[in-house]
Amino acid sequence: MRKVILITGGQRSGKSRQAEQLALSLSPTPVYVATAHVWDEEFRERVKIHQARRGPQWTNIEEERYLSRHDLTGRVAVIDCVTLWLTNFFFDSHNVDTALDMAKREFDRFTAHDATFIFVTNEIGSGGTSVDAVQRHFTDLEGWMNQYIASRADEVILMVSGIPIKIK
Repeated sequence: MRKVILITGGQRSGKSRQAEQLALSLSPTPVYVATAHVWDEEFRERVKIHQARRGPQWTNIEEERYLSRHDLTGRVAVIDCVTLWLTNFFFDSHNVDTALDMAKREFDRFTAHDATFIFVTNEIGSGGTSVDAVQRHFTDLEGWMNQYIASRADEVILMVSGIPIKIK
């Protein structure tokens, strides 16, 4: 049965760990969809830490944009994360409306499959208004996409200091 779960919160709030634990509670062999583009060595090290935390029971897929290329029917998948996924669309188009439209269409195609999808995202708008115009535009994009996913999600969980709070 198709199910969409959104896990949101601030940086280092425990979102990824919560998503991974939830996935493992639902399937002995979950899928991890990594959406990040690795920009530098420091980020590459973060990726290695995440990979090491997951065991061999995970199927790992790296997909920066087109999630729907992967048919995960019957599987439980963690998509980590929406923020980095949106960054890829945003830097392709440099336009919030275009990036949002592309991401919404791709989300809808991907989640049309009969699977359990656990999306991880950030509440970047909670940190105040940036003095940088590009960051403000990206914050708008992320906020609108988070709302879109949450409106279609069966469950929404907010992580605060490692504690999951069920919102929906």
